[in-house]
Amino acid sequence: MDNSQLIDIFLNRGLIDQYLADDIIQEIENSGKEISEILSDYDVIQEKDDIWPIIANELSAGMVDLNNFEPPPELLAMIPAGLARLHGALPVNVDSEGLTVCLVDPLNPQAIEDLRFGLGKEIILAIAPDYVVEKKLADAYGGEGQAMDDILNQLESGADGTGEPSAQDLEAEANSAPIIRYVDLVLYQAINEGASDIHFEPFEADFKIRYRVDGALYEMAPPPVHLALPILSRIKVMSNMNIAEKRVPQDGRIVKHIGEKQVDMRVSTLPTQHGESIVLRVLDRSNVNLSLEALGMPDDVFKYINETVRKPNGIFICTGPTGAGKTTTLYAALKEINTIDSKLLTAEDPVEYDVDGIIQVPVNEGIGLSFSRVLRAFLRQDPDRILVGEIRDLDTAQIAIQASLTGHLVLSTLHTNDAPGAVTRLVDMGTEPFLVAASLEGVLAQRLLRTICKDCKASYEPNEALLNQLGVSSHELGDKEFHTGKGCDSCDQSGYKGRRGLFELLDITDPIRDLITDRAPTVVIKQKAIELGMETLREDGLRNIYDGNTTIEEVLKYT
Repeated sequence: MDNSQLIDIFLNRGLIDQYLADDIIQEIENSGKEISEILSDYDVIQEKDDIWPIIANELSAGMVDLNNFEPPPELLAMIPAGLARLHGALPVNVDSEGLTVCLVDPLNPQAIEDLRFGLGKEIILAIAPDYVVEKKLADAYGGEGQAMDDILNQLESGADGTGEPSAQDLEAEANSAPIIRYVDLVLYQAINEGASDIHFEPFEADFKIRYRVDGALYEMAPPPVHLALPILSRIKVMSNMNIAEKRVPQDGRIVKHIGEKQVDMRVSTLPTQHGESIVLRVLDRSNVNLSLEALGMPDDVFKYINETVRKPNGIFICTGPTGAGKTTTLYAALKEINTIDSKLLTAEDPVEYDVDGIIQVPVNEGIGLSFSRVLRAFLRQDPDRILVGEIRDLDTAQIAIQASLTGHLVLSTLHTNDAPGAVTRLVDMGTEPFLVAASLEGVLAQRLLRTICKDCKASYEPNEALLNQLGVSSHELGDKEFHTGKGCDSCDQSGYKGRRGLFELLDITDPIRDLITDRAPTVVIKQKAIELGMETLREDGLRNIYDGNTTIEEVLKYT
């Protein structure tokens, strides 16, 4: 349902004022919580489900209890499965007055009109909680899997798969109702599973659709290979790409409402031997909690970052491979200092999340708008803190150092294996060691690893070979327990659900500065940092194993 419509209902009924309405909107954007949960938090309603009688009252509709309701087959037959799923409509009664239905989104008046037109019957609206209606719909008409089968059968019956279609034919096919519904369903299913990337991959004999959840790829039931072209063309139409151009890579963007969430997807095409490979990077704002508290850092790391981002100048670097959560950490740090008395500027490639109060600039190498050029312009914009998406070259590194030495705090990322490696990477780029030593405040290396599913978590005894790989012996362990996930429906039999960070913090103290100035190699800096109390990624991994958060295999994979 549309949150603004709900807020208007509560405003019109005098249940909230405009100030509280603004606070609720802000809370939805920041936390990604459902509006019913936030209204309950603010004591506007007692429980989340108290929202439904208010909606029923507003729409002059009756409430129905569906908990023990099983619709008979003759009632279900009154709405075809495709139409029921399309409009989220569950038939609950029929009499001389018309057909009574519950809608997943009762605030959508178009659904009632479309059903009235499509069925030729008078439609009467009844209200029940949306999650109950969704469950009953899936039970009655089959879930997403059945919906996909229906659409694929429909596509199969209308496909001849002959000849090379023209651009006009492709566009017409990409905009046909079954293709639109199929692509929408794939996106909906992947995003509901918490996917960070969705891959559409054509091969000679098949067409694969895979999505990445918690860092691991899962395959969907593949559509027939001859549907690759219309499906890929549909995605290109949605992202405003040239569907006739298949020889060069293209970039685009899709903004789509999935349920109550607005999801931003960055789209990239790549010409391959058997057609275009397309990857969608999902930027789901409600899926990223931009707060340092939610990142699961050790207390000393949390305290250090909180203090460092409040310093007037210096450079703080987050390092790790692609997908390690570096940007999320830096955004969470920026959010701590996003106050009215600070000017915050970011240069990113691309801008991943819109944050109110921060000036965000997308880097575009194609037109010469590089990180170094944006950074130079930033220095004339009177900033307090600057985030540079990545230090890629000497030019960017030198301007970042210059900015930090002239009274600005600079946050950035690098791709190195550990925290001490970031120091030598800056020197290897060509920056003077004494400037790196003078400007660098700290380096945080991080990884994201999967956490054990809470529903199927069980303790077990690892074998000696696995412990040796981890670098610990059985007699050192004492009474420490090890856990694994057995696999259940909740985690799709993987044994893992969700992710958390591993962190390695290098505080640039005076002994470390001396080593940097002397051009000491990474191994020497690392050894000194460990002497001074630095906890390595592997040690933080061991802490997470002993706390029961993750498995030995995950820590070995990422450290």
